[in-house]
Amino acid sequence: MSEERKGILYTFLSYAMWGFLPLFWKLLEHVNSMEVLVGRVIWSFIFTMLAILFIGQRKALFQDLHYLWQHKKQFISLIAASFMIAVNWYIFIYAVNSNQMLETSLGYYINPLFSVLFGVLFFKERLSRMQLFAVMIAFIGVMVMTLNYGRLPWIALCLALTFAIYGVLKKRIVLDALRGLTIETLFTLPIAIVVYAYLFQQGNASFLHDNWSTNLLLMASGIATAIPLICFAKGAQRIPLYLIGFLQYIAPTMMLIIGVILYKEPFTKVELLAFSIIWLALAIFSISTLREQLVRKQKLA
Repeated sequence: MSEERKGILYTFLSYAMWGFLPLFWKLLEHVNSMEVLVGRVIWSFIFTMLAILFIGQRKALFQDLHYLWQHKKQFISLIAASFMIAVNWYIFIYAVNSNQMLETSLGYYINPLFSVLFGVLFFKERLSRMQLFAVMIAFIGVMVMTLNYGRLPWIALCLALTFAIYGVLKKRIVLDALRGLTIETLFTLPIAIVVYAYLFQQGNASFLHDNWSTNLLLMASGIATAIPLICFAKGAQRIPLYLIGFLQYIAPTMMLIIGVILYKEPFTKVELLAFSIIWLALAIFSISTLREQLVRKQKLA
């Protein structure tokens, strides 16, 4: 299997898992969103650190930290990425547990537009005419969804921007996915511990004060966080940023379906129209990309 195909597979799996993730956070809707966030950081670090120790990569982790310390630009980029993803996590958890899942879906529909823009600006990636046409159609669909809200969808915009910036920062860093996530959570770990200590002091923590299922779910948040992020990191290093952006439509589509069917959030004819426009853009983009791959293979043959 080629590196590009591996990248597509890893990225597809990450977005599919993210699409199902709202079902997990809904189980914790009785817990304060800030506690869910800091618990997510702490347990993600614990889970990834245990995995590193289990597979014998402790020495490699210290080598990564030494390398980052010597390469300050990548060190700063990873710190920035860790805070970007933490902000993204909080907004997502808050939106899902406050019954705004459709707006989270809108955010991840908007995200590929930011990803395409950043890919052109920072990595000099080029789009074919058909791909550019698909982006324009997708933009129309997103605008229809945005106008339908009748207000600035700040949740959607913040989710889109923070994750697109995270993708750019991760693209610049060549690290093993598992160790990279461990270092990311290490950077935000001190803040998470301080916040959790404050919640315990104020008597506002659910962990160890609620039922056993809540405790287990909070601990499992580390695994639910780590696995899709590791897949995303492995995929992001192998494929162009614009392709990452369009594969991301998998997650918001799943969120949209879950929000409408399972949680009965309103889905009007206008939203159905926008949804159809975006899928048309996806079809055009996919056909264009497939044709380019076939032409490239014929030239190499």
